[in-house]
Amino acid sequence: MGTAKAPQRRAILTGGLAAGAALLTACSSKDTAGTGKAVAGTPSPSPAAASRPDSPWSAFARLMEGNKRWVDGTLQHPDRDPKRRAFVAEAQDPYGVILSCIDSRVPPELVFDSGLGDLFVMRTGGQVVEPVVVGSVEYGPMTSGTPLVVVLGHQRCGAVKAAYGALKDDKPLPGNLQSIAEALRPAYRETVKRQHADPVDAMVRIHTKQTAADLRSNKDLAPLVKKGELAVVSAYYSLDTGRVEVLTGAPSA
Repeated sequence: MGTAKAPQRRAILTGGLAAGAALLTACSSKDTAGTGKAVAGTPSPSPAAASRPDSPWSAFARLMEGNKRWVDGTLQHPDRDPKRRAFVAEAQDPYGVILSCIDSRVPPELVFDSGLGDLFVMRTGGQVVEPVVVGSVEYGPMTSGTPLVVVLGHQRCGAVKAAYGALKDDKPLPGNLQSIAEALRPAYRETVKRQHADPVDAMVRIHTKQTAADLRSNKDLAPLVKKGELAVVSAYYSLDTGRVEVLTGAPSA
């Protein structure tokens, strides 16, 4: 994986996470021609690799430039050709991590007009987190120096709407859907403390900011944030306009 700072970040891994990272990294190893055997190494430099943002600000700027193209309809569809596919088949080095909802109208790769190998993407109902999701978010920053995490909530979130109704009426949702409602309970509690013209939308924003704050203070990610090597941003996507609005945590240049 390709940045000079990555080995320093890998040093903070311990125990099971280190072993897990080793297994995951093995999936990105080169395959020697005709042998079927993976060997250690990284791909030869290419224009796509050389331009990878290596700071929170540059990664954030790249992401928001892509969103502006999405809003304006001036899409570039970068890094989506056979050459790029062949390059990232050998190893990956994404510049951002996106934690977003499963909603079919909010595909991060399109919303940010990004390319193959640019982003680690996790999607859950209402962008709720559990240990396995947190571990997935941690993977990029802790093993390959990914400098940016974005928690992306969105307008008219069905998961948050269902959870709000279930918690308000004290009527559990069916099956495992109730686990989503329970994960959203802290945001619900904060929401009902005040009057809101649209309490569901307010709950989306509150939950998104809470999730980013929790990740920012995570015992493994917090040291990277403190050093200025990682930014954890909360953001809100408008279904009406396509625009991503930053809520908290935007890095400075």
